[in-house]
Amino acid sequence: MNIAIRYFTKSKKGNTKKLADAVSEAIGIEALDVTEDLTEKADRLFLINAMYAANIDGRVRDFLKRNKEMIGEVINMNTAASGASTLNAVKKVTDELGIRLSEKEFHCAASWIFINKGLPTAEDFERAKEFAKEQLK
Repeated sequence: MNIAIRYFTKSKKGNTKKLADAVSEAIGIEALDVTEDLTEKADRLFLINAMYAANIDGRVRDFLKRNKEMIGEVINMNTAASGASTLNAVKKVTDELGIRLSEKEFHCAASWIFINKGLPTAEDFERAKEFAKEQLK
């Protein structure tokens, strides 16, 4: 089974990147930014992203469009200061493109300015690692 990890963040705090790094460490696959297209078919793609202005960033949509023929299934993982998951926004895009999206996702709160200070925690990253490992069984 081929596995890939792609992430997108524009935050200076880097919570989404830290989440991607935790998943990378857990499953032994390098996490790359969504500017890096897939070079081979990914049976499972861990898509790690965040909520921006109540939606996913256009660069995440663009990545999915460019790589739709190379993706077997997307596993959504995300952070958000608002508490909202990106699953529905990702589902809208994957449905339009005919990409299978796992119903299971990992989501945790993240800090932004003065909201959710100290989040995500080390425990959140450990939960993300366990979630990622479970998806490979």
